[in-house]
Amino acid sequence: MCYLMNALRGYCLSRTHPASNRKIATVVKLIIIIIVIVIIIIIIIIIISPVVLYGCETWSLTFREERKLMVIENMVLRRIFGPRRDEVTGEWRRLHSEEINDLYSSPNIVRVVKSRKMRWVGHVAHMGKERVVYRVLVGKPEGRRPLGRPKRRWVGNIKMDLQEVECGYMDWIGLVQDRDRWRTLVSVVMNLRVP
Repeated sequence: MCYLMNALRGYCLSRTHPASNRKIATVVKLIIIIIVIVIIIIIIIIIISPVVLYGCETWSLTFREERKLMVIENMVLRRIFGPRRDEVTGEWRRLHSEEINDLYSSPNIVRVVKSRKMRWVGHVAHMGKERVVYRVLVGKPEGRRPLGRPKRRWVGNIKMDLQEVECGYMDWIGLVQDRDRWRTLVSVVMNLRVP
């Protein structure tokens, strides 16, 4: 990165007219800032996301946990994109969540978790009924439940994700058997914009 900056700086200084030097220098600074932001976003996608999302296909997220994931993601993105100067007052301020969503065009972390769960449930539902994973997914445990409100279950999360794309009334195991339709549902869950 330093080599690139020195090369661009040397190119700017090689021009003879001082006004053109200033214009070129500001353009070069903007190009460098854009390159750095793109590199940081690539680092997030390649290194940070797989570490954070390891095993997310089996998570049973509550609304509180989803909110915590979104807060952490916004916090990291605010650090990357930095503050913005307010056009009216000229003061520096933090980026709003909508501005972060506009700058970072990838789906948020909760959408990625939900689409990975949907993709994994499609994979498991295509397994034979003799496979252990399939039996765990659709089986009913024996015995009594503990007292109190039932905990949020993984299958309940899948049904809620299907309700978001207006397919909650359907039998999801039957829906999985149509591979093309299931793939479109997974992509819809990934790209759905929910506030």
